[in-house]
Amino acid sequence: MLDKNGIAKRIAKEVKNGYYVNLGIGIPTLVANFVRDDIQVEFQSENGVLGMGPFPFEGEEDADIINAGKQTITTLPGASFFDSATSFSMIRGKHVHLTILGAMEVAENGDIANWKIPGKMVKGMGGAMDLVASAENIIVAMMHTNKRGESKLLKRCSLPLTGVGCVTKIVTNLAVIEIKNNAFHLLERAPGVSVEEIKASTEGTLVVQGEIPEMDI
Repeated sequence: MLDKNGIAKRIAKEVKNGYYVNLGIGIPTLVANFVRDDIQVEFQSENGVLGMGPFPFEGEEDADIINAGKQTITTLPGASFFDSATSFSMIRGKHVHLTILGAMEVAENGDIANWKIPGKMVKGMGGAMDLVASAENIIVAMMHTNKRGESKLLKRCSLPLTGVGCVTKIVTNLAVIEIKNNAFHLLERAPGVSVEEIKASTEGTLVVQGEIPEMDI
């Protein structure tokens, strides 16, 4: 079973040379720490940063350099800063190759709910609305079940939707799953996790074909 860093490390293998990548709040922000050194990748944050690096070491933080989640970040040589209008023009213009988001629920048809729990105060949907509407390659980083042990991979989302039919792949603490043909397709299982455990933790339709390999991370 993976922890949050393990999920981020596995997702980092999906990042290819030359990609522009948007990292959402939560687990996705950890992905920048695990990208291979031999490829060139530009990480984008919708608050207006292109060229994010790993998180800073303690004591080296600059409070003026933050990501969309208001966490302090580092920037790489050649990084640029710009206003939100330019940032969202980049997103809406489909200039981002890969979007990595957290989620509270994902449905078997690719719907995602990641912005609101009814009854809890939130400021709004924010940039997630534009990301899910514009991105063509969305990977979700999430825990497979909630704190009550209930599946977060569902037949239909119960929470307010952020986007419809937009998620392409999910990496959880238990598995790597692709969404296609209105079903979850199991690609890999986390170290020490059985296919049966993944089935038991998935409410939506889970397709298992052949021998499922263990993740190589």
